[in-house]
Amino acid sequence: MQKRVLTVIIVLIGISLGITFLPMAWLAIGYADNMWLNNSVTDGLIGAIIFYIISLAIVGPITAGVKKLEKQLNEFSLTYIVFGVVGAILGLTLGLIGTSPLYRVPVPFINSGLPILIMALLGYLGFRMGTTRIDELKKFFGGRNKKAETNEGEVLERKADDHFHKYKILDTSVIIDGRIYDIAKSGFLEGVLMIPNFVLYELQYIADSGDSLKRVRGRRGLDILNSLQKEDGISVEMYDGDFEDISEVDSKLIKLAKLLDGVIVTNDYNLNKVSEFQNVAVLNINALANAVKPVVIPGETMNVLLVKAGTERQQGVAYLDDGTMVVVEDGQHYMNEHIEVVVTSALQTAAGRMIFAKPAHSSRNIKDDSPEKKLDYDQTKETK
Repeated sequence: MQKRVLTVIIVLIGISLGITFLPMAWLAIGYADNMWLNNSVTDGLIGAIIFYIISLAIVGPITAGVKKLEKQLNEFSLTYIVFGVVGAILGLTLGLIGTSPLYRVPVPFINSGLPILIMALLGYLGFRMGTTRIDELKKFFGGRNKKAETNEGEVLERKADDHFHKYKILDTSVIIDGRIYDIAKSGFLEGVLMIPNFVLYELQYIADSGDSLKRVRGRRGLDILNSLQKEDGISVEMYDGDFEDISEVDSKLIKLAKLLDGVIVTNDYNLNKVSEFQNVAVLNINALANAVKPVVIPGETMNVLLVKAGTERQQGVAYLDDGTMVVVEDGQHYMNEHIEVVVTSALQTAAGRMIFAKPAHSSRNIKDDSPEKKLDYDQTKETK
């Protein structure tokens, strides 16, 4: 459609130029008296044919250039464009006023080329001034807020940037996990939580599964969604669209995140890696949980309850209140007992944190080396 309109415009320009300039051409070559050639209809037709042939070569590049320009303009906000145009107009106006004396100077370049260069430079500077100082211009033309004047010194102006309301697209796994509700309720997850329909359908499919474990997990996810929607301080929206050409839910989530410039919220390790590879922002709940776990350092002591044997010989395993595993060397001798241990090292993995420790008494130096003291120590260890 654009090509046809552009072709029509070029042909109309050809008709106008043919009627205007072809009579002079006929006069120059000696055909001015030929009424079959030198008339408005013939001149317009010849001009139309010539410019139609020209349009076949230039319409394609012009259309591509217009589309590229439209794409670039769409990336800018309306405020940016308006202030830029106003700044450019002011710059051109100043250039026109300032260069008017130059037209009377009897020097070829100064009275023709120099004014154009000055006006172009001032127009560009005006555009830059208008686009780089939008906030200052808003305050200058908009005036001061009466409420701000009244509470001056008490309330500071702030504005949320464009990313404040960025969509947080929830994955099926993070909904079933349930921790997303507590995180959103605490206010650490800003913006709008988006639930795509294909994620809701997957939850419903899991809730209707014949496997009792899957059925419980699916119903838990639906309960979490209802809780999120009923919470006053949490903004939840549904996405009704679908991607029929994509079968996997994870791929649909990545496609939707690219379409809306959103952030995927998940605790799926594989989805996290695939999203990062495709330059899609991801918030991993497991990564958040690991980040807020208490940090321990070698040499720190703690009191733990050994609950089971470890995988290696004579190891015992205990757990902190947050679920962190503590592997205690020689811990099998103290099963189901509270003992004081000394941290030797800590290992951070994608699955969580592991702490390695040993009983506190094994790291203490025994200053009294008498046989009686050594015998009492050995008997106490054997009794335990």
